[in-house]
Amino acid sequence: MAMIKPTVGRIVLYTPSRHMDSNETAWAQPGCKLAAIITHVWSDRMVNLTVFDANGVPHGLTSVDLEHGDRPISPYGRHCEWMDYQKGQAAKAEALEAQLKAASAA
Repeated sequence: MAMIKPTVGRIVLYTPSRHMDSNETAWAQPGCKLAAIITHVWSDRMVNLTVFDANGVPHGLTSVDLEHGDRPISPYGRHCEWMDYQKGQAAKAEALEAQLKAASAA
């Protein structure tokens, strides 16, 4: 699957680290997935987030790894990832592009 370009305002799922600091343990459980919005893009693999806890309270996080499914996710490190729907849409778009390319080459 092609890498989805992160942009400000996109929704991702955030997974906290198993080794959370005391601030994060007050609002997140290890291994849970929380809704988050990308607030700044450092690179295709590093973003800042506003993460919403289970009560809908926002928390700002900087320099969070954005996983694209092309490498193993560390079981201990905090990260965010695209939702299944977003991955499915990207795969459909990639397949359509391949069909169009094949049709134009014929």
